[in-house]
Amino acid sequence: MIDNSDLPIGFTMELAQHSDILNRFAGLPESQRNSIIDGARNVDSRDEMRNYVESIFKEPKNSFF
Repeated sequence: MIDNSDLPIGFTMELAQHSDILNRFAGLPESQRNSIIDGARNVDSRDEMRNYVESIFKEPKNSFF
């Protein structure tokens, strides 16, 4: 279970726009989710957050998987 109080609001809002990514994110082990959340905390703008969320499962070089 994901504790929404630990998620940056911009990250939560972007996940809500991408149900496919949200479902895959929710299925990850906690350590991987935490790494992604930590990365989201370093994002400064809405456009950057959109790109970050969209890149979670779309970039083959992604170090999370």
